[in-house]
Amino acid sequence: MLVAQAHTLDAIFNNLARRAIKAEYMDNLDRYLRLALKAQAQCRMTWEAVSDIKNPPLMGYVRQANIAHGPQQVNNGSGRRSESSRAQENPNVKNRLLEEGDEQRLDTGTPQAAGTADPDLVSVGKIDRSEDG
Repeated sequence: MLVAQAHTLDAIFNNLARRAIKAEYMDNLDRYLRLALKAQAQCRMTWEAVSDIKNPPLMGYVRQANIAHGPQQVNNGSGRRSESSRAQENPNVKNRLLEEGDEQRLDTGTPQAAGTADPDLVSVGKIDRSEDG
């Protein structure tokens, strides 16, 4: 049906183009040419539809997605499922706690002399510390 429509539109285009060439008045020439070009455009779209039906477009596979909306996982692999692309045990060793006990603190809290910007502000001494470690 689409092929018949395309051939009919092509025939209409040719007929209107011939009439435009033989037109005596500019007004008729303009009308014939406008209709001829519209028929040609519709003919082209019909042939594109026939082409898409006969040769469907291939599925497009996106190799990398760059979407920055919240947490995401991007797998940039070869597309084939292999043993390396499946979930595996994490080979990284877990981090141990930095403070294993009260005797190991990150901040030792050694008192320092007050700065020159605010002499009333002094560092906290051993007396003013809290009783909890």
